[in-house]
Amino acid sequence: MVSPRGPPRARPKDMATPGPLLPPYGVVVGVLLRLVVYLVAVLYSYAEQLFLKKDDNKIKKQDTPAVCDLHCCKDVPVRNGLIGQKSPSINPERLKDFGEEDYLNGDVKTWEMKIVSRNEELLREALSCIPQPSSRASLASCNKLIRFEDISAAAFKIQCGVQKTPCMYSRLSKQYGMEIYLKKEFLQYTGSVKERGVLYLLMSLPQEQQRKGVIVASDSNFSMAVAHHAAELGVPVFVIVPSTTAPARVRTCRDYGAMVLSYGATAKDAQLHARRLAQENGYLYLEEEDSAVYLSGLGTVGLEMYEQVPKLDAVIFPAGGHCGLLAGSAAALKHLNPQISVIGVESESFPVLQQSLKAGHPTDDQACNNHHFYGDVSGVCFGSNSLQLTGKLVDKVVAVREEDILIAMLRLLEYERATVDAEGAIGLAALVAGKLPELRGKRVAVVICSGNLELHLLQQCIARALTLDNRVCRFSLVISDCPGDMSKLLEILAREEVRVLDIKQERTFVTSELFTVQVICTVETRDKIHTAQLRNALLERYPTTAWTER
Repeated sequence: MVSPRGPPRARPKDMATPGPLLPPYGVVVGVLLRLVVYLVAVLYSYAEQLFLKKDDNKIKKQDTPAVCDLHCCKDVPVRNGLIGQKSPSINPERLKDFGEEDYLNGDVKTWEMKIVSRNEELLREALSCIPQPSSRASLASCNKLIRFEDISAAAFKIQCGVQKTPCMYSRLSKQYGMEIYLKKEFLQYTGSVKERGVLYLLMSLPQEQQRKGVIVASDSNFSMAVAHHAAELGVPVFVIVPSTTAPARVRTCRDYGAMVLSYGATAKDAQLHARRLAQENGYLYLEEEDSAVYLSGLGTVGLEMYEQVPKLDAVIFPAGGHCGLLAGSAAALKHLNPQISVIGVESESFPVLQQSLKAGHPTDDQACNNHHFYGDVSGVCFGSNSLQLTGKLVDKVVAVREEDILIAMLRLLEYERATVDAEGAIGLAALVAGKLPELRGKRVAVVICSGNLELHLLQQCIARALTLDNRVCRFSLVISDCPGDMSKLLEILAREEVRVLDIKQERTFVTSELFTVQVICTVETRDKIHTAQLRNALLERYPTTAWTER
């Protein structure tokens, strides 16, 4: 019987039976081999990086000295930019054991400050230097000279914290036959150029050290700059001064915001006491040195002068033992224009810089018997970095007398209405003394770096300078003790237009004739020519007139 669906359909001839579902064996083996090779390469790279990190850590541990070796050594001061062993926080009760209680007024406060940015890589070499215990300099112990980029970085960071002081044309130019421009750094808030280096130094400290605080031990311009800028940055600051410090200096440091402690009779006693406090309380002991950070801050003076006065021929700086300003500014000026002559000036009484340059290393055998007058200029040479920069970049170093410095102070007071100290006037003293005749007719800039002169010294300096400038003179003569003779003498003085400052009469201890009186008179004249005219007029009327030589 035939099916109603009809005969079965024939299968198409082109349809083949399905093969196996897995890929060929050779393809699988190739993929697996590639995967194994890739995993081996990844594991090898990871292992290599791991071993390299371990080797770097071993090298760092070998090169880095122990923390206690840097900060717990009793014979070596704690240095800038390095953090020591973690110590207890500031404790006023502990400070009472070390300082006089009369100076511990009020509680000690601490501040916390967050540093937003890290130090520029331009100064990384300077900050990473490890101090040697046997060396006087700390950060400066690595003999790496600062670069112009370091000074530019310092100028950018401190521009909001210090004044950009004017560099103005001076009326003294006509008197000395050259164009004189005065860089008035004494107009800084603390009256000193040291603010520039101090501010950059404090801003470069790590955050942890800024929280703990800093301590200094002197009554110098450096200490006052630290007191002011540390307080402005919120860093606890302590100033240790000897008992012989002027009360005005102590009051000034306190007004800036520092805690001032009086200890010992000498500066050395105060320094030892400050180092002990730093070790006990974790403060950072700061002292003026020639680290790259500090010199870069001071070098911003040269950068500003080059911008303010075009076509400079020469720049005169104070020198002496603390020649950081000279060295740092010379680095900036010589980079911008190698043709500018950089000249340093120091005192003939202690030519520390000249002797150090001659010896090839810092010397500290020069003693100063008049520290209160000379200030920071009278210090010993404090580092090899400044000396190396000075020998390489400074064209000339001259020495001046104390009399020349006093006359320069008088000139600045009269012509510029500027009250400066010996450190501020020593640069101009080289022009007053005629030590630089090659600068006549040229454009010269002089740095007036400091104006912190104590009042009792100001009076003595002015009186002495007037005498040295032949404007205050004293003479003695013998006249008869009769009515009218004194008036005749006064008539001569009035005719010569001199100002009588003092007049004395001696009748008892007179070796001349009886009924005579010896008159000792102190007068003020206009200048040396006026003094000579007065002398001739008196000798004509009183041949026995005797002049007191200065």
